[in-house]
Amino acid sequence: MKPFAVLIALALPLYVAPVQASPELAAKSKCMTCHQVDKKMLGPSFKSIAAKYKGDKTAEATLVDSMLKGAKGKWGKIPMPPQKIAPVDAQKLSKWILTL
Repeated sequence: MKPFAVLIALALPLYVAPVQASPELAAKSKCMTCHQVDKKMLGPSFKSIAAKYKGDKTAEATLVDSMLKGAKGKWGKIPMPPQKIAPVDAQKLSKWILTL
């Protein structure tokens, strides 16, 4: 019985704490090709994106939509093409961006 309790105690954090987005997920998803956390490159910085959408209750959904479907005209003339990432990763990334 004791080994079973230890196993549950070790596995519990994996279920309680979901994987959070991070610069590593952004790099893996190729976001860093055009964006950086705090400086403009081809696209706006993630901090600029967070500032633009601060207080917007639809921001997370808007960012997910932009990642998955692409966006045009939000940050100038250069469009953002649709990204080939899993919707769950797009959601994690949008949540992370909005925390910056």
